[in-house]
Amino acid sequence: MNLPIRIRLALVFSLAMALVLAAAGWFAYVRVGSELARGLDQELRGRVQDLSALVRHGGSLRATNGGLVESGESFAQLVAADGRVVDATPALGGASLLDSEQLAHARRGALFVDRPSVPGLDEPARMLAVPAGTRVLVAGATRENRAETLSSLRDAFVIGGPLALLLASLAGYALAGAALRPIEAMRRRAAEISTSSLDERLPVPDTRDEVSRLGETLNDMLARIEGGVLRERRFVADASHQLRTPLALLATELELALGRSRSPAELRAALASATESTARLSRLADDLLLLARADDGRVPLKTEEMDLADLAEQVGKRFGVRVEAEPLVVNADPLRLDQALTNMVDNALRHGGGLVTLTAASRNGSVELHVLDEGEGFPEAFLSHAFERFSRADAARQDGSGLGLAIVETVARAHGGEAHAANRPSGGADVWLALPGAL
Repeated sequence: MNLPIRIRLALVFSLAMALVLAAAGWFAYVRVGSELARGLDQELRGRVQDLSALVRHGGSLRATNGGLVESGESFAQLVAADGRVVDATPALGGASLLDSEQLAHARRGALFVDRPSVPGLDEPARMLAVPAGTRVLVAGATRENRAETLSSLRDAFVIGGPLALLLASLAGYALAGAALRPIEAMRRRAAEISTSSLDERLPVPDTRDEVSRLGETLNDMLARIEGGVLRERRFVADASHQLRTPLALLATELELALGRSRSPAELRAALASATESTARLSRLADDLLLLARADDGRVPLKTEEMDLADLAEQVGKRFGVRVEAEPLVVNADPLRLDQALTNMVDNALRHGGGLVTLTAASRNGSVELHVLDEGEGFPEAFLSHAFERFSRADAARQDGSGLGLAIVETVARAHGGEAHAANRPSGGADVWLALPGAL
């Protein structure tokens, strides 16, 4: 079952807090127990010193009357070397608190001993045995106070731990909700955005964190989508406009041809005009198909080794322009490069002026195909848009489809190269392809 991310975050936070609280409780319990044990040992050392002084001065353990030994909580015993009890606090009786091995060890040095019970007290106890001349002095105390303290601490953890965990879980749930609130706001706004409202953007919190960066990234994506949709709409509108003219001419010619009886010469002229319109439609459809494939990143290429000088000479003869080319063998698609060069030369002849020159040369590790003219050049504001689809330097002119240079750039990029346009210092335009180096 998929849980909301807010609940999952709260559960993870609760689990982490439970582990932290358990570890902290265990550490505190062990630390307090260790400190209590250390305190008890220190207390026994001090008591042994006092009782040793009492014994050396002939005092009796039975007569301490709570001064050095607290009734019901502490005790003392003086044992001879043979295990006989010489003196002891009341309630201990005459049995030695040490066995023979412990007694022998205590005669050589201090010895701590834990016992599950002591006669007369019936409680766990801890004892310190030290040599007192030829005898052994034993001082001890019950561990009940330590046990009670640890029990109280354990009860506090058992009661307070779940309560602290509950409060921490509620705080984690609230914190997760606060952290996810901006994301939920972005989700709601995203659900309202459609293709008719792509200009809207997601609300971005001013927090400079991962959520704000996510919002900025999504807004950038929306901006790219909006730009792509606008370009697509403009492409469809421009394509429709370009298709309308040859279709209208074709329909008019056919209607006129069918409208009344015509002579064979008139019919041939009408068919020739219809054929020209059909060819224009075919070229435009091919160009649109190539651009559409370029958008999908799948321009079909049939590459082979070819000499760019030969291609330049062929295109130059076709249009009657000057060619300056050196032999350059590259791996490319001849038909696509021919299409690109044809568009470049046709654009120069149609919109440029003066002598048009086609050059092919190797420069800086790549090969470049330039088409130069001696006209007025491109308007400066148009240079950055020269290779956009349906773009024209003079919007009032309707000759051409406005796709020529866009096809040039598409062919260049399909070959791993680039297309450029610039104005020549001496006047005129310079449009060129830069392709990967010659073989």
